[in-house]
Amino acid sequence: MSKFTFIDLFAGIGGFHLAMESIGGKCVFASEIDEYARKTYEHNFKKTNPELFENGSFNDDIRKISPFDLPDFDVLCAGFPCQPFSQAGYKRGFNDTHNSERGNLFFNIVEILEVKRPKAFFLENVRGIVNHDNGKTFKIIRNILENELGYSFYFQIIKACDFGLPQLRPRVFMIGFRDEEVLRNFSFPQPIPLKFTMSDVWQGQCDRDIGYTLRVGGRGSKIGDRRNWDHYWVDGEVRQIMPEQARKMQGFPDDFEFPVPKSQAMKQLGNSVAVDAVRACSERLIEYMNFLSRVNGDVDMAKQTKNKGEWAEIYSFLKLLNDKKVYLADKDLNSKTEFFTVNKVTTLNIKQSCYLSENDIVEVENKETGEKQQVNVSNFLNANTLRELADLIKNGKGRTFDIPEFHIISNKLSVVLVKGGNSSQKADIVLNVERGDIQFFDEGFGIKSYLGNPPTLLNASGSTNFIYKIKGLSESSLDIINAIETKYKVKDRITAIYERGGSLCFDKVEQPTMSYNLNLVDSIMPKLVALMLIEFHKNRHNNLDDNINKIFTQYGEKFGTDLDGLKIKVKRLLVAILLGFFAGEKWDGNYLANGTIVVKNNGEQVAYHITDLVTLEHYLYENIRFDTPSTTRHRYGSIFVENGELFFKLNLQLRF
Repeated sequence: MSKFTFIDLFAGIGGFHLAMESIGGKCVFASEIDEYARKTYEHNFKKTNPELFENGSFNDDIRKISPFDLPDFDVLCAGFPCQPFSQAGYKRGFNDTHNSERGNLFFNIVEILEVKRPKAFFLENVRGIVNHDNGKTFKIIRNILENELGYSFYFQIIKACDFGLPQLRPRVFMIGFRDEEVLRNFSFPQPIPLKFTMSDVWQGQCDRDIGYTLRVGGRGSKIGDRRNWDHYWVDGEVRQIMPEQARKMQGFPDDFEFPVPKSQAMKQLGNSVAVDAVRACSERLIEYMNFLSRVNGDVDMAKQTKNKGEWAEIYSFLKLLNDKKVYLADKDLNSKTEFFTVNKVTTLNIKQSCYLSENDIVEVENKETGEKQQVNVSNFLNANTLRELADLIKNGKGRTFDIPEFHIISNKLSVVLVKGGNSSQKADIVLNVERGDIQFFDEGFGIKSYLGNPPTLLNASGSTNFIYKIKGLSESSLDIINAIETKYKVKDRITAIYERGGSLCFDKVEQPTMSYNLNLVDSIMPKLVALMLIEFHKNRHNNLDDNINKIFTQYGEKFGTDLDGLKIKVKRLLVAILLGFFAGEKWDGNYLANGTIVVKNNGEQVAYHITDLVTLEHYLYENIRFDTPSTTRHRYGSIFVENGELFFKLNLQLRF
């Protein structure tokens, strides 16, 4: 039985796979785009891990995968493309779009970490990435992993010869852990002596104990050339490295086979990781990861620090306990006279349900044991307390922060106050409510809060990218247009494309899942949203109504409906996003929540419900705006080359 599970991204021929498997790991998903490397990978691992190749878990293009479709796993392993950061290349970094999108594929890793939340990651790249662009590239990587995703981050430049292999090969290893909030005590293993030298590799007397770094290309340099890496003096003769020697230098076993031409085998070995170095660091990683699991198993796993949105969900929970009702709102967030009386409050992932009565007594029931206790909430919860809590949330500093006052209330209430939902739940809170003679049981409501920045309706991700084919533009314009770095660079890049005789023609939604969901709302939706995105970026029509009016003026006859019909379709899309689907998960057409609670900036809250769908539609239509997330983080806004053709991406993010 395996001790842990891992995924192998940008897998090459499986250097990570060999190392992890040798210490008890089970690979549950792998991705490699090169057809020859895929042949070598499958040839060597199909016998030991047949499930990987039989259940469709051996992927080719990482951009095709929605993170939601991946199996759960413990460790993410990835030697992501190094050419954009290598001394041997143009060092374009994240902006390398000349050969597909290899420069920004790191952000596919980020999305997988964000959705799947594995216990640890192990990334590898050339050491040049540390100082690339005066250190800015590495700073971005570290900031995202530490501050955006909440992982710890350790790195060290490791040489293959540090761990027994006769090759220089300096590479930066990056390792991080999900559940390490305090300890920060991981350390890389200490170097060990060489296990064998280049003379052992050649089985003859070599002039070097430690070999040059294996790399891709450049074969044929003379032995005295400073660029030489594949020629050696052996027994007084000049010998050229072949796969038999390269395999030993990289730590691959003698029975590792290459069912490909020798030129491809050399390329694959030059692109691979040094197995022994990865194994040594992986052993330390797994040991420390298991230590963290044991430590965290003895403490309350509910995070003490939360972001403003998470604190607002807990705030809403307490306000419902105090108010015992929530007013419905009009399209402008003003309270109407109608309200829901609240009889029960819970969330989908806490152990307690709170039953409300007409007085100040709340009956707290443990959902697992059935045990009940009565708590007088007026002793510690009132309107003034709630106003203070709302101010503490609004004034909170940093990505996440602690509010001790919430923990005090939690203890008095005997309820563990944690974030209401997970990434695949639209319902942040679950209520029993009634209005007049109508009762609703276990009714799911989402929560949107204005106590921090305006909330998002649809978060940016690779799943919300729309791809456009560029027609009428030569590849010579790529660098010129991508070099535009103005305040509104996406707008100005699109303008430059059209000024140079090009045009954007919608090709597809990047992720098939998002395309499926949009089509489920209406078959015109992928094309309509694609045009709306161009209109937004090109002419800065942020307001949905202005945007739709402009689109209808230009393309109305193509949609087979009048202007009002087009607006209705957009309103239905907004409701479907709010209550129904996630961009990265295939939708069944049903709502996952039937309403939403809005926490206003002053701490008051109102609700919308599908029993008044028209008002909800009007509220969303008039209050949702297009937003511009980071172009680097979400891989859009640059021209890139794919199979000799030019493409451009725009990203859909919607914010209140």
